[in-house]
Amino acid sequence: MSQLSPLLIELGTEELPVKALPGLAQAFFDGVVEGLRKRGVALELGDARPLSTPRRLAVLLPGVGLEQPEQHSEVLGPYLNIALDAEGQPTKALQGFAAKAGIDWTALEKTSDNKGERFVHRAVTPGASTASLLPEILREAIAAMPIPKPMRWGDHAWGFARPAHWLVLLHGGNVVEAELFGLQAGRVSRGHRFHHDQAVSLDQPQDYVEALRAAFVLVDPSERRARIVAEVEAAAAKAGGSARITEDNLEQVVNLVEWPSAVLCSFERAFLAVPQEALIETMEINQKFFPVLDAAGTLTEKFIGIANIESKDVAEVAKGYERVIRPRFADAKFFFDEDLKQGLASMGDGLKTVTYQAKLGSVADKVARVAALAAVIAAQVGADPAQARRAAELAKNDLQSRMVNEFPELQGIAGRHYAVAGGESAEVALAIDEAYQPRFGGDDIALSPLGKVLAIAERVDTLAGGFAAGLKPTGNKDPFALRRNALGLARTIIESGFELDLRALLASANAGLAARNVQADVGELYDFILDRLKGYYGDKGVPATHFNAVAELKPASLYDFDRRLDAIGTFAALPEAEALAAANKRIRNILRKAEGDIPAQIDPALLQEDAERALAEAVTAAIDDTGASLQHKDYVAVLARLARLRPQVDAFFDGVMVNAEDPALRGNRLALLTMLGERLGKVAAIEHLSS
Repeated sequence: MSQLSPLLIELGTEELPVKALPGLAQAFFDGVVEGLRKRGVALELGDARPLSTPRRLAVLLPGVGLEQPEQHSEVLGPYLNIALDAEGQPTKALQGFAAKAGIDWTALEKTSDNKGERFVHRAVTPGASTASLLPEILREAIAAMPIPKPMRWGDHAWGFARPAHWLVLLHGGNVVEAELFGLQAGRVSRGHRFHHDQAVSLDQPQDYVEALRAAFVLVDPSERRARIVAEVEAAAAKAGGSARITEDNLEQVVNLVEWPSAVLCSFERAFLAVPQEALIETMEINQKFFPVLDAAGTLTEKFIGIANIESKDVAEVAKGYERVIRPRFADAKFFFDEDLKQGLASMGDGLKTVTYQAKLGSVADKVARVAALAAVIAAQVGADPAQARRAAELAKNDLQSRMVNEFPELQGIAGRHYAVAGGESAEVALAIDEAYQPRFGGDDIALSPLGKVLAIAERVDTLAGGFAAGLKPTGNKDPFALRRNALGLARTIIESGFELDLRALLASANAGLAARNVQADVGELYDFILDRLKGYYGDKGVPATHFNAVAELKPASLYDFDRRLDAIGTFAALPEAEALAAANKRIRNILRKAEGDIPAQIDPALLQEDAERALAEAVTAAIDDTGASLQHKDYVAVLARLARLRPQVDAFFDGVMVNAEDPALRGNRLALLTMLGERLGKVAAIEHLSS
């Protein structure tokens, strides 16, 4: 094996895009590693991972071979019947092949395949040095990086995410000669822009992390992340609270700084009268600050900023952060106060002039449809229909508020605050907010009964309206987010344990669309929702065969669908499952090919064989035993009882000829199989479990 030495590549740039930085760093790392592997260079990765800061991308590998292994090549030439003439002399085809290989044709080897014998040129060449390969590997890695709009600088033709200013390329202690973006590779990096604005010379690649740390640069994003979390938590504890640290906000702050330092700040308590969601939104989204919460999880007047320097005057830095945030908070307070003066109920007047969708009318029209649906659903699940209607009538009003116009993410949240201020019940106010849950993948469904009702009604109308208006998703296009709405609807019904007839709900939504002269295909929409469920259950580890077994029955209730799926999972683990699934598949095939009418009942007098009498007796008993369980939807008990039929089923198929010559005998046996198949298929089409 080639001797291994550490490899360091660092590309220094101007500040890279914050959100793109992790992807750029990973792509750079992957490109270099793939380039080395593709060329057969020996690699030892250890725990190597992408290194990056806002001003640099780096790859540090603990072991990279000094050269490629020997390169073996094989080039196939012409077949003998084409390569040699009748006298065994080389034709022009063979002469050309030999000339291209650079050897006499007599030095060529031969090989055979299914078409016959042919000439082949095999060669072994020494491996190239890794140093000679690295410039090309580097260019390939750069070219493969996800940079949709490369920036150009100077009067050069090259482009990158940001202008590049230095290049380090060390293999062992040696500088590898390479040029990139007009930069000659060397061993000199640069320290922190303010704390150590000077060159950092590197003797060996393994010195890199520590040398940059000494220059006030943490090149490992995971180290910066850990320091930020520790400092933020310490600052919050000093303020008597705990920090709100979201993954998205933390990720962006990590990619904004090279030497993070937490700064505890505060704002006027008067701003806490504004909904805390608006203040948190401003701090996290606009300024990348970390809010401080009290023991009850309520926002305090403290927040934490992350500076890229250790200031000698931290108080001045804090004042700067406070000065930046104050105008945004003042705006939020103004919007909130003005909205309170107007009131949530009166905001709804403006919805009549806002078009929801050309074929579906205004937002006010949608509100009316959702309100009617919500009342129907509430009555079915034990919620208050009047409250459901009221919540639905108010749920979209905050779209006309100043707060939501400025902070769109607060839709529903703002409505909840305005509803409380307007004297609405706590249940109605909460439902206005929860109607939007789940807001994103992995989000919780609504928690309150009224919120669940509103969430279902909203999505049923959106789905029916979208399909009726011809807005079905195609490819990546889904302007009304119908896929997300379908999954949110299904999750809410299932996780709430609501026994709702989905087709009936969709038909009710169609009735609400009648005034618009558009209708959705209920069957098509039902199938669309089931298709979204398939991915949902797949993510939970449910086999597709289990899902398909239940989906074939198309249960009216999605909650019922879920229970059947659970039962199939339990049944599939039984030793009898495979045999019964195969038997049911066989029954379906026999009945599908059967000619003539099959008797509705079996005739005991026509049961001739012991095996068929035993099966008839067992099936009859199983039907009697499972009737009550089916009625109570205890599908696990049903399938467990049916599993006990396996001995009789096996004996029947082993010893009884179903397609007997006697028509009466044949019909009676088909009737017996029909009775068995119908009961086996009551919970799910279990034949899908047969491999």
